[in-house]
Amino acid sequence: MSTGGARLRNAIEDLIATGALAPGERLDETQLAARFHVSRTPVREALHQLAASGFVEIRPRRGAVVATIAPARLVEMFEVMGELEAMAGRLAARRARPRDRAAIGAALEACRKAAERGDPDAYYADNELFHLAIYEASGNAFLAEQASALHRRLRPYRRLQLRVGRRVHASLNEHERIAAAIAAGDPRAAARELRAHIVVQGERFSDLVAGLSSLEARSA
Repeated sequence: MSTGGARLRNAIEDLIATGALAPGERLDETQLAARFHVSRTPVREALHQLAASGFVEIRPRRGAVVATIAPARLVEMFEVMGELEAMAGRLAARRARPRDRAAIGAALEACRKAAERGDPDAYYADNELFHLAIYEASGNAFLAEQASALHRRLRPYRRLQLRVGRRVHASLNEHERIAAAIAAGDPRAAARELRAHIVVQGERFSDLVAGLSSLEARSA
């Protein structure tokens, strides 16, 4: 894919990740072409690329739609994400350099300011930086690649979680415990806190399903 094609693909992916294009919503090639001032051909290529990575489904007679993940499958993905994050945290607690701890601390402070402003979108952007800093601190490039890929795939659903009740403030408290465990060089605590931070269960699962139902109703 050309540089321009990659930018177009990323732009459409960002619309999906931010919820501007909801799960189940039809992706009209003509409308997207007009929106991004390109022909339909690069749009079609971008949609096929997004289909290959799971963001989009190509359906007979309906064309491309934003992919919808069944709740059970979503829970499985979060479980895997939790284990990848736990591993990254465990390694980071053992391997983090001073600059890694500084990056984690800076991202945590940015999350705190976004939470104080009551801005879930800003919080999510800073939340991503927090997790990426932990991946970097793990010192394992392959783990960082895999965790980043799954993190990106789950972006629409993780953003959705942050719009429920006081989830932003709960998430911030969890970040603080994670950062403290890494700073203390405690691998077991870092792994435990990160796993609990990611895995969707109990009330968090119910809230996520309710949010998904709302998105599906909007796109119907």
